[in-house]
Amino acid sequence: MVILLLVTVNLLTLVGDIEQPIVGYGVARVVDSRHSDFKKGDLVWGRTIGWEEYSLITTPEYLFKINHTDDIPLSYYTGILGMPGMTAYFGFFDIGSPKEGDRVYISSASGAIGQLVGQFAVGCYVVGSAGSKEKVELLKTKFGFDDAFNYKEEHDLDAALKRYFLEGIDIYFENVGGKMLDAVLLNTRHHGRIALCGMISQYNLEQPESVQNLIAVLFKQIRMEGFAVYEYYDQYSKFLDFVLPYIKEGEIVYVEDITEGLESGPAAFIGLFSGRNVGKQVVKVAQE
Repeated sequence: MVILLLVTVNLLTLVGDIEQPIVGYGVARVVDSRHSDFKKGDLVWGRTIGWEEYSLITTPEYLFKINHTDDIPLSYYTGILGMPGMTAYFGFFDIGSPKEGDRVYISSASGAIGQLVGQFAVGCYVVGSAGSKEKVELLKTKFGFDDAFNYKEEHDLDAALKRYFLEGIDIYFENVGGKMLDAVLLNTRHHGRIALCGMISQYNLEQPESVQNLIAVLFKQIRMEGFAVYEYYDQYSKFLDFVLPYIKEGEIVYVEDITEGLESGPAAFIGLFSGRNVGKQVVKVAQE
């Protein structure tokens, strides 16, 4: 099957052979197919799409057909209607197991996944952290978080969390790792839940930071669990049934940071590690 790439994303990119295109998630149109499940003209999103104008797909197991309607941007299938949306939904509801009134903390909260977790947490007290004043304001004014703070301005993360969570944290949606996770463990309540989604502060370190407060998991009986979104791909229709009505009724806000041109992809990707993007980082490769 040959596809024309329309939109690609710069998150969870899979780097392999140095002489081969980088592979990641994207949205594309099928231009030729010998696979019974896909035909010419179909729109698809999935993980096996390369950073290139055309890709040859021989293993389409991780491709999903898009039943596109004009009221929803195609780029949403790289975000809220794709992998990030599913990650937010299943990580929060399946591992976080939220209850009314729970106290929820989300790190990297203005990113593709964090902004959704905060909006899914209806009936909870929600605080997020981000790396700039602009992003903090976005969390409070656009995404409806109860409060937010700039972690770069906090010299003592433990003290910062105690300031925002006087009675402790019930659910932590983890995107950062390192010192942030250590501080959260000190502030998590008994029987708290931690969904380990990512640890972006650790990915480029030659020597990853150790976590000092793991004993809190034992003493406080905390559930801390990592998860991989592809384990939930068979429940994609369940996720769509949940999220599509919210999108169409305007009850969920989704912010994208769109860069034009495949040549802009490397710079956009590198910018993720310094928090340069605001919202979901997307690279637009071709017109529909």
